[in-house]
Amino acid sequence: MIPYHVVAGMNGAVMVLPRDGLKDQKGNPVRYDRCYYVGEMDLYLPSDGKGGYKRFGSAGEAMGETLEVMKTLTPSHIVFNGKVGALTGENALKANVGETVLFIHSQANRDSRIHIIGGHGDLVWHGGSFNDTPATNLETWPVFGGEASAALYTFLQPGIYAYVNHNLIEAIMLGAAGHISVSGEWDNDLMKQVMEPSPLG
Repeated sequence: MIPYHVVAGMNGAVMVLPRDGLKDQKGNPVRYDRCYYVGEMDLYLPSDGKGGYKRFGSAGEAMGETLEVMKTLTPSHIVFNGKVGALTGENALKANVGETVLFIHSQANRDSRIHIIGGHGDLVWHGGSFNDTPATNLETWPVFGGEASAALYTFLQPGIYAYVNHNLIEAIMLGAAGHISVSGEWDNDLMKQVMEPSPLG
C-alpha cells in the first residue's frame, strides 16, 4: 500500500529560493520573466480487456487492481501535470522571444531526463539545490525519482518548442510531452530562415 500514494496523487514540489536570489555559475545575479512547474507522473491503469482502461468510483476501489499493474513496473501512461495533453495545443506553456523562463520539474517515482527540443538549459540546478553552482548549457538534465530540478532558458526565436522526457518512447507513446509556444519576431541574424514554415504533407 505504501507505493500506492506515489502514483495516486503524491506529486508536487516545494523549492525555496536563496534569500539573495538565484546566481549563475560566476555568482552573478540571475532574473527570470516566468516560472513554470511541470509535474511528471507515471500512471498504472488496469485494462478493461477491450483495449481501454477500467474506471473506478474512488482511489480506494482502484487500489487492488492498480497495485497488480504497478508490480509489472510498466506504466500505462507517463504524463505531465495529470493527463496526456495537459501542456499541449491550447494548454501549451507561453513565452515571448527574449524572455527567460525558469522550469521546475518533479517526478515522484521514476527517474526522468528533460529536454527542450530547439532549446536547452542555460543554467540547471540539479535536485533544485539553488545554493549550488548551476550546470551550464545542458541539452538534457536529470530529474531523479522523488526530487525536483530547475532549469533556466532564454528563448531567442519564436515557434513551438517541445518540452519532453528524453526517453522519447515515454514522451511520444506514453504522454510525457508538452509544448512551449513562443511569440515574437524571427531573428535572421541568429539563424536565417530560408523559407516560411508550411504544413507537412
